[in-house]
Amino acid sequence: MQLITSLTRKKISPEQLFMLSVLVVNGGNYIYNLVLGRWLGPAQFADAAILITFLLVLSFLAMTFQLVTAKYSVLLENSQLPSFLKRILKSSLFVGLIAGLAIMLLSGQLQDLFHTTSKNMFILFGIAVPFYFLMSVNRGFLQGKNDFKGLAITYQSEMLVRLGLTLLLLYFLKIDPILIVSIGILVSLLFGLFPFKMSSLLQLKSATIDTVLSKQIKRFFLVTLFYELTQIIINNSDILLVKHYFEDTEAGLYASLALIGRVVYFMAWMFVMLLLPKVITLQKDGKETQTLLFKYVGYISLLCLFIIAGTALFPELVVEILFGQAYLEIAPLLWKYAIATSLFAIANNDVAIAYFHKSGAIS
Repeated sequence: MQLITSLTRKKISPEQLFMLSVLVVNGGNYIYNLVLGRWLGPAQFADAAILITFLLVLSFLAMTFQLVTAKYSVLLENSQLPSFLKRILKSSLFVGLIAGLAIMLLSGQLQDLFHTTSKNMFILFGIAVPFYFLMSVNRGFLQGKNDFKGLAITYQSEMLVRLGLTLLLLYFLKIDPILIVSIGILVSLLFGLFPFKMSSLLQLKSATIDTVLSKQIKRFFLVTLFYELTQIIINNSDILLVKHYFEDTEAGLYASLALIGRVVYFMAWMFVMLLLPKVITLQKDGKETQTLLFKYVGYISLLCLFIIAGTALFPELVVEILFGQAYLEIAPLLWKYAIATSLFAIANNDVAIAYFHKSGAIS
């Protein structure tokens, strides 16, 4: 938090502040995963990786609400915005409660399906689900209003609490470490709700959203949901399949490989999050957007080349530094996974642009 305040005083632009914050958050999340990998070893890390994968699946679903909120926080006038926010908050809470309850009720079946040591990890995760959806709507509002300082704080709060609390509990409590991971996720999502910046708008008298606009919102929501569902399948089905069909140690090794390789995707998504409000604003003002889009694709491509080169030239060093000698078996595969992920990250940026265009966000 102090870092954000200090940088703001030094006249760093909100966009630069958010970029730096995302780097810090991604770094913290990687430290979190790397520490778990070293602390637990490949076999137990496979169980932790299931929870982390479930969190990623949840993030993609919740991203639908975040992107829809971000777009219409830009486009709607203040008179209609409170009504829209109330609707999407109710919808997100309803979906979150249904999803969380389903995970809790099916916890025993999930334990059998993924061969985990406990079903309680899924019960705790199910409790956390509704808070994630509410948090995503709030983040979408912050994103749409270009409140990058508030957006940075909510991401940092979630990451710092999950990292700090999980490590403290692992050190002091002698209970099932996977339950500790679940507790860390639950508490971190509660902290990620702040700062909640929609309170004043929600208290305003709502205006009726006309039928045409309501249909446009539903259309954009459905297109975005379909896109995010494809992301879930592409990004996370491999971890789930490996955990089901392979032994725990092999599943843990693969999870560590996927974690290193997927740094490309999450760095690329940082650019997409910055791109969306800018493109919508340009489109709203009737200005050309193509130059900005190609510039961001160029940034992502350069980032991918840098990561591929590092994993190809120093695979064993990368694995040993990040996960330790217990994971060295994955070193020969690292650069191949990085190439595959890089191609997906670049293509994903283009697909994101396409569905923004299809939904009317880009002309």
